[in-house]
Order: sequence, then C-alpha cells, then structure tokens
Amino acid sequence: MCGNNMSVPLLADAVTVSGAERETAAVIFLHGLGDTGHSWAEALSSIRLPYVKYICPHAPRIPVTLNMKMVMPSWFDLMGLTPDAPEDEAGIKKAAESIKAIIEHEMKNGIPPNRIILGGFSQGGALSLYTALTCQHQLAGIVALSCWLPLHKAFPQAASNGVNKDIAILQCHGEMDPMIPVRFGALTAEKLKSIVTPTKVQFKTYPGVMHNSCPQEMMAVKEFIEKLLPRI
Repeated sequence: MCGNNMSVPLLADAVTVSGAERETAAVIFLHGLGDTGHSWAEALSSIRLPYVKYICPHAPRIPVTLNMKMVMPSWFDLMGLTPDAPEDEAGIKKAAESIKAIIEHEMKNGIPPNRIILGGFSQGGALSLYTALTCQHQLAGIVALSCWLPLHKAFPQAASNGVNKDIAILQCHGEMDPMIPVRFGALTAEKLKSIVTPTKVQFKTYPGVMHNSCPQEMMAVKEFIEKLLPRI
C-alpha cells in the first residue's frame, strides 16, 4: 500500500486490522468518549471479513465540559447529553474534517468511497453520522450505535449536496441505556428519515442492554457490512 499516513494525523497511530487477502473495502469505526480505538478493533476482529480493512483511530485528548473539564479522549467537547443541550459546533466540524481526511486517504490508496462504511459508538457514532451526511463522497453506509445526530437542527440543509441521500444507515440502541436514552435514539432515527431515503434507515433496539454493545447487535453489524460490502 502506498500513501503517507503521517499526512493524516489520526492515521499515524490508528489501530488497523488488515485484511487477510486483497483489501477491496474499508470500515472506519470511531470509539466513544474516554475510550480508544483498541476496544473496537478487538470487537470488529470477531466479525471481520477477509477483504475488508478496519481502521479504528483514537480521539485526541481534550478537556470535556460534561466531565468537569477532565482531559480524556474525546472527538469534540460535550456540554450535555439531551437533544437541546448546547453543542461544540466548531469542534464537531473540525472532527468531521479529520475523519474525512481518513476517507480521502483510503480513496488515494485505491478503495472507492462506495466501498467505505463509516461507523461508531456513542460520541463516535454521533460523529460518524455527522461526517457521512456532510461528506462530498458517496459512501456505502453508516453504523450508528447508541448515539445521536449532532447539530441536528442544521439538517437537512447541512446535507444539501445530497450525495448521500440514499445511504444505508444501521442504528442500534440498548433499551436500558442510562447515558443516551433510547428515546433520544428514536428521535434521531426519525430525523435521519427526513434527511435520507426513509426506507434506508434501520433502527434496532435491544431489551435489557445498557450503554454498551451485545452479541446480537454485533451480528446485525456484521450482516449490514456483508450486505453493503460484498466480495468483488
């Protein structure tokens, strides 16, 4: 593979699970607040496809308002976890640009955007939704786990180029989530249906699951990836 990772800061130390054969597709997956790319690289390894490359970057460490300004891995600042909480608009947009740089890097290395899925959990899922919907390239799909759409009031206008109007979205949420209530996930799904083709949005909920993943959810993610990124 050619291409210089150093020109894309997040790729320099991202956890990459390489394909066992020629890579014809990629999944870029963003972790949640306070986490690193390692945990999701491990989770995705258990459902990996041999021709897909999995890239799990680490968020930069910044002070987070929600956590008394403690410094921790965070894609952008968080002030609250309710639909009407103030948002770090500049931070969200800057983070989205850094993820778009990873997409561009993979394209330069020969993986077309329609063979790239962007996904994430919690804050990472939020960023993956915002990034994909404002991306200039037509992506394969979005995996949005236990999350919300940031700057939701800016949509559908923010997605005005319409490139990803038909993008497939798999949204999953634990029904007992105490951090980001499932109701917030349901509101997000409704909003997404006003931005993309409604039939392309799947919203799956899991009884008894809190703010984490479960085996059933990971199987749904695997099926979604297999369907959108078939072997070529």
